[in-house]
Amino acid sequence: MFAVTNPEVLAREWLTPLALGREREVREVVRRLDPPAPHAPPPWIVAVAGASGTGSSTVARRAAREVVDRLRAAGGEPAPRSIAVRTALLRGTHGVASALLQRFDEGFDGRGFPTAEILAGFLRRVRRDGRPTVLVLDDIDVGGPDLSPLLAALGNPDRFLPEGEAGLPPVYAILAGTLEGLSTAVDPVSPRMTVRPFLFLDPYGAPELAVIVRDRAERALGRAPPSSTVAGIISRAIEDGGGAARAVELLRRELLGDQRRRRTAWGTTELRAEVTIEPWVVRAISHATQGVAAELGEVKRLEAELARGQGVRPLPTTTLWRRLVRLERAGYLRREIRTGGTGGSRSVVRLLTPIDDWLTNPNRPGSPRAAAPSADPVAPPRLPTEPRVVPAGGLRAD
Repeated sequence: MFAVTNPEVLAREWLTPLALGREREVREVVRRLDPPAPHAPPPWIVAVAGASGTGSSTVARRAAREVVDRLRAAGGEPAPRSIAVRTALLRGTHGVASALLQRFDEGFDGRGFPTAEILAGFLRRVRRDGRPTVLVLDDIDVGGPDLSPLLAALGNPDRFLPEGEAGLPPVYAILAGTLEGLSTAVDPVSPRMTVRPFLFLDPYGAPELAVIVRDRAERALGRAPPSSTVAGIISRAIEDGGGAARAVELLRRELLGDQRRRRTAWGTTELRAEVTIEPWVVRAISHATQGVAAELGEVKRLEAELARGQGVRPLPTTTLWRRLVRLERAGYLRREIRTGGTGGSRSVVRLLTPIDDWLTNPNRPGSPRAAAPSADPVAPPRLPTEPRVVPAGGLRAD
């Protein structure tokens, strides 16, 4: 087993400082968006197409970071804002619109609001904020949320704004996903805006995969990895046809090994016991953190939705907190208190170990909560198909 000093770089959501093997594509996305003063009229949208494991997410997020840096270097106030949303984890257009508005209002709950009203709330917040915005819509695939209403709104925002207001601060959008998914998203709006041609990514070759795996392993270990380990991972990744995503997954398993053991403060290892926790709690944490971190309020909201979807009562706040303490003691996550929020502070949950490597069991047989249908704790989160209607007088979208 390897002594991993920086396990966070093995998480799926970790963004590498360099888009290894895709530097040219990143530059091309930035060139097409042309910040800070584009010559083309808005909306400014670029789509990056590629199969899973070709680096489309990395290209989109690294390009977004470069656009933000250029806007910041150009000067002016206020500073630009960057928003990234993984669409595959959300329920339809309504879920995507709600996720966008929640970036401005963390307490917003989209249940009961029409999608058009949520989109209007998002665009009004963008205008009110007055900041250039870089938007990344990632993991776009066939069967995912319909993004054409959002793209249409970006193309004609004035119809969503209050009377007497027009126009938005600069909004740069980067779409990333499969060729089929992107075509489904942009074809309905293509007569009114220019998104094509897509920037298409070919699969990585063995040399590029080797560079990616070696770089990620060196960052995780703090030293150069054995050449034989890298070669074995590349061979398996190519055989599986999973590209960079599969290679990093294999690397994570190789370096972290048996997650029942962990390093202690004295440099020795100890057996890590399985954590008894409800499967839907794990799924709520997975969905909220997206592999990195999330506020406790978002974890609690998703836990309540998933619990109701399985026909059980949501956990009380104190009980959910005890579950997080249990996971923290096992070395899976860390709880942090940060400044901000309505009470002057906010609780944040940060992952220390990828959720795929957690060892969890549902409650013991006979427990009232264990009677609920079991779910794979590491499966992608599935939220209830129908949104719950909030009472009259609830939160407003704008």
